[in-house]
Amino acid sequence: MFDQTPEQGRPGRVPSINVLGGPLQPCSAEPLTGFYRDGCCNTGREDIGLHTVCAVMTTEFLAFSKAAGNDLSTPMPEYGFAGLKPGDRWCLCAARWKEALDAGSAPQVVLEATHAVTLQIVPLAELKKYAATPL
Repeated sequence: MFDQTPEQGRPGRVPSINVLGGPLQPCSAEPLTGFYRDGCCNTGREDIGLHTVCAVMTTEFLAFSKAAGNDLSTPMPEYGFAGLKPGDRWCLCAARWKEALDAGSAPQVVLEATHAVTLQIVPLAELKKYAATPL
């Protein structure tokens, strides 16, 4: 794994790269997502779960995630989390997205906002099949 901690405060740092080879684009500011809560699916040594897939939430995926033990739709105000709803973009763990794919419940992916390290878990060809915007 390589360190792709956000560039903020790290002068001269090479920008994070998306799965298409370009600069990593923001995933969502509302709700604010990302392991570092910077709106991007950046990753680094601390991000054991690889929160690198920018996914567009669906009712089906939210139900799948809840059944798998990660309830993303129920608000948790004590953590500043309003809960996700269909249409929200969120940085998912790459392995959870792959698990949803294997179960037939994978949400769409914003390729330009999905970190390149995701390719260690999911092939680009599979991600492209679920592209939120056609290439």
